[in-house]
Formats: sequence, C-alpha cells, structure tokens
Amino acid sequence: MENNTDWYNFVLSKEGNMSKAEKTRQFIIEKTAPIFNKKGYASTSLSDMTDATGLTKGSIYGNFADKDEVALACFDHNHRVVRETVGMEMARRTGYRDKLRVYVDVYSGNGKFNLVPGGCPILNTAIEAADTHPGLRKKAAEAIELWKQKIVTLIEAGKASKEFKSITDSEQAALSIIALLEGSIMIRRTVGQAGYGKPLIAAVENIINAL
Repeated sequence: MENNTDWYNFVLSKEGNMSKAEKTRQFIIEKTAPIFNKKGYASTSLSDMTDATGLTKGSIYGNFADKDEVALACFDHNHRVVRETVGMEMARRTGYRDKLRVYVDVYSGNGKFNLVPGGCPILNTAIEAADTHPGLRKKAAEAIELWKQKIVTLIEAGKASKEFKSITDSEQAALSIIALLEGSIMIRRTVGQAGYGKPLIAAVENIINAL
C-alpha cells in the first residue's frame, strides 16, 4: 500500500489527528464514492474499487468489513457533498425565498454547480435499493427526511418573518419541491435531453414564488 502514490499523497495532504487507518478509510471512500454513485451498488465490483484506489483487496477489506460497509460509507460521503454544496450557497443569500431558490440552481443541471459524478445520490440510491438493499434504502429514506425537514424549517422561518404566507402548508410544499427536483433529474437523464426537465424546474420556481 505504501507504494501507491495517490494514497501516499492523500495521506500527506491530510491534516489533524487522523490515524493512518482513518486516512486510508477516507481515501478509499473518496476514490470509490463516485463509482458507487454512477454504477450503483450491484454493478460496482471489487476490481472497480481496487482500480480506483490502487490498493489490494486485502487493503480495502482490511479497513472495511465488506462491500456493504464501503457502499454505506460512500453514500454518506456523497450525501454530505450535496448538503455542503447547498449549505455554502445558502449561506451567501439573505431572504428565505432566495435560499430556497438554491435548490433550483443546484438541481437544474445548468452546469453552475457540480455535485458528485453520476447525479443525485439520493435518487440513484433510492431507485436501486428500494427492493434490494435495506441498508442503502434506509440511508436514502433518512436523507429524504432530512432534506424535507430542511425545507420545512426554511419555509417556517419565512412564515415567521412574514416573507411567506401564514397559510402555507410547509410539509406539502417541501415534498412537492423534492419530488419535482428529483423527477426532473430522472427524466432528463433517462431521455437524454436537458429540456425535458425544464417544466418541472419551472414548477418548483412557481411553488417558491407562491409561498
């Protein structure tokens, strides 16, 4: 493992009190997370992981119990990248309506924001794992709940500040926004035409404008 240049440079670049084992785990996650997101759990092979990391099977499974543990850690990593991207952009904005518009900007596929290779990890994981992998399905479900609560919190804050109408159903609006954003990604990726997602993105904008 010490002969792997990428791994060695990764370890040197990391600061703090991480142990060598922790650094190796993080290296494996960061190198394989894009693959799991693009290919899915079932299609990602051990050779994909060894090729991406330059490490041996023994090195990978010396740090993770099995493929399941790698996949779950990779989902957490990909989901965190999305949340941090959205959070950093929201921090730059003031009004609650403008903060909600961050989701339109991030998920519209206009190229301004690059999340993780392969698209939205929540959508990808939810579709693949719904009936095949309880652990990943649970992760995706928790991510949706967290996302919904984030939007609800923003809408409730907007209502409290009189920016939004007091009669707004926050949960209904939040779930509608999530469904439309994920639906727009699914349609344009499946059909291969970016324009197919535009009506759904416009519907999200309409919801936000009407709050």
